[in-house]
Amino acid sequence: MPKNIKNRIIPFIIGVSLLALAVVGIQKKYQKNMKINHLGKEKSPYLLQHKDNPVAWYAWGEEAFEAAKKENKPIFLSIGYSTCHWCHVMEKESFETEEVAHVLNEHFIAIKVDREERPDVDKIYMDAVVAMTGHGGWPMSMFLTTDLKPFFGGTYWPKDQFLYVLNQAAHTWKTEKQKVESVGEQMAQHLRSQISEGAKEAAGAKGEQAFSEKSLVLAYQEALRSFDSTYGGFGGAPKFPPSQKLQLLMRIAKRTQSQKALQMVETTLEAMARGGIYDHLGGGFHRYSTDEHWLIPHFEKMLYDNASLSFTYLEAYQLTHKNMYKDVAREILEYVLRDMTSPEGGFFSAEDADSEGEEGKFYVWTPEELKKILTQEEFNHVSQVYGVTSHGNFEKGATIFNLQKQFSWEIKKDPLLQSAHQKLFQVRERRIHPYKDDKILTDWNGLMMASFAKGYQILRDEKYLKAAQNAARFIEKNLYKKEKLLKRYRQGEAHFEGTLDDYVYLIFGLLTLYESDFNLHGFQWAQTLQKAQDQLFWDSNGGGYFFTVAHDPHLIRRSKEYHDEARPNSNAMAILNLLRFHDMTFVKDTQEKAQKMLLATSDFLKQYPGAASQLLMALDYATDRSKEIAVIGEPKDSHTQAILFYLHQEFLPNKVLAFSTAKGEERQAPQLPLTDQKTMLQKKTTIYVCEHQTCKLPTTDLNEIKKQVLEVKPYSLEVLRGQ
Repeated sequence: MPKNIKNRIIPFIIGVSLLALAVVGIQKKYQKNMKINHLGKEKSPYLLQHKDNPVAWYAWGEEAFEAAKKENKPIFLSIGYSTCHWCHVMEKESFETEEVAHVLNEHFIAIKVDREERPDVDKIYMDAVVAMTGHGGWPMSMFLTTDLKPFFGGTYWPKDQFLYVLNQAAHTWKTEKQKVESVGEQMAQHLRSQISEGAKEAAGAKGEQAFSEKSLVLAYQEALRSFDSTYGGFGGAPKFPPSQKLQLLMRIAKRTQSQKALQMVETTLEAMARGGIYDHLGGGFHRYSTDEHWLIPHFEKMLYDNASLSFTYLEAYQLTHKNMYKDVAREILEYVLRDMTSPEGGFFSAEDADSEGEEGKFYVWTPEELKKILTQEEFNHVSQVYGVTSHGNFEKGATIFNLQKQFSWEIKKDPLLQSAHQKLFQVRERRIHPYKDDKILTDWNGLMMASFAKGYQILRDEKYLKAAQNAARFIEKNLYKKEKLLKRYRQGEAHFEGTLDDYVYLIFGLLTLYESDFNLHGFQWAQTLQKAQDQLFWDSNGGGYFFTVAHDPHLIRRSKEYHDEARPNSNAMAILNLLRFHDMTFVKDTQEKAQKMLLATSDFLKQYPGAASQLLMALDYATDRSKEIAVIGEPKDSHTQAILFYLHQEFLPNKVLAFSTAKGEERQAPQLPLTDQKTMLQKKTTIYVCEHQTCKLPTTDLNEIKKQVLEVKPYSLEVLRGQ
């Protein structure tokens, strides 16, 4: 080998070797801190979104807790859900980076939780975040001691801020561990002290105080103070659809004949349906509006929102008989059938706000896109009706469709607009769709089942009844094991013990379904579920139901709440379920439980009437002349159908409805006590309208039926004047 080449090669080889050793050293350094991500075998779409992160995520469970104790590391708990926009942002900025993963893996045991399949965990630590920071939200970021007690937390942090927080938390744990554990213990004690929120010992409450319409009046006055008379809704931006508050105001309007209460309802329902928060092409509502006039939404679609809103619009139609409300409800139900229903019959959970990495891209239009799809006449018409301009009302000059003030809702039936709708919808279907969270949740399915059953009652479309029945069968087959409900189903796996929401919402759905198809199997299953709910969750000391079962060693608190959140409060809905059970079966225990809960919450209702609409709806039922209605007749008889049609179309929120066939040998066995021993008069379909188990004279006359069922116990909204 020539000398000059040898002189060049030897240093090169040495340099390469040294570089290789350096790379190996760096790799070993990081491999020391790189651990296995444990999420790959999970079923949660949210957890699976994080399975390839360099963070060594664990799912919530014994393996993670043991690792924290063994390695003497604090826990970093991250809670979110698969269609959460800011969860995606934090993942991209932080959890996908080696820099953040290195700190997390070195100093913490990192746990990921899907709040939708583990609301029991989420509820505890979200309360902790709110107590620490004054606000909550997702992604939720919480630091826990090895015994799962929270000592610091927040929501979304940008990467640099997050790294600072991580390093500070790690340093504090190492240098002041005893102090950290003391803070965790104090916070755990604070969280446990909240379990009696709104509930006092019923023995000290006076029935006269609890069973009064005064709390309903207070709620009306609170709504009046916060009502946005220009744009509808309550308070300022961001605005969330206030389904429970609107349902309560409809009940107040019915019993007081208050035009102002009705105006608040109608202004809000119309503004939401005309705004950008509503999907004018595909039906369904987005999560919330970022502005005060319902124009710019956060684009994710949640099953529970659309369940509650379709139910609200259906009730508004019953009260006003305005076709707009019926149209909106039908479009929501059609959206859920088309995009959110599994082949087996269960309902999916949510659709993301983002498409192709951009929020709202799936739903918005530029003038250039519209011109390529529509005729000039259609384009001009769509632009006028939905406010399409060259500069747009959203990002990059795009427009979110919103119905302009000069047009009534009836413009949607215009043939030219319908033609444009069809073309645009077909093109939109070919776009990349937002991510769909296809897990099936028992509680959310219960709410949606009720809306489909209600939709059948009013819209008289058999496919809505079938959708409700199919969902009930799906849950009974897949999410009901050993006489207990499970929380979540996905890809053949049912998992996680049911919480109070699962039982209460499903019972609500089954009771609504019974009043649609009068199939006793569903009603009897609801009774069985109620017994299980009483055994698993009832607080025998203070009354009311805990949110979780008693035996989970990894939950540092059992909560019991009465305020509404994004969904109706489950304790409040449980009261209504119990009252309905009593009026159909006359079982005293159900009424006594409901009364005990209303007694226990009387002070809470006086202090926070605006936070407890669902509870006030139960109070409204308890204080009204609620009706127990039994219909005896032949199912296919035209007179029977006319009576049932009226009872389903009319706004009668404080009633139960049971049906039985006419002939003794054909009567269903066993009978509901409400229909038992009741017979037809003059071989005609006969109705029995009862109050507190005392029935008026049975009648076959539809006009007399209308008179009897419409009687309410009125009260005045002036009742508090001067007090």
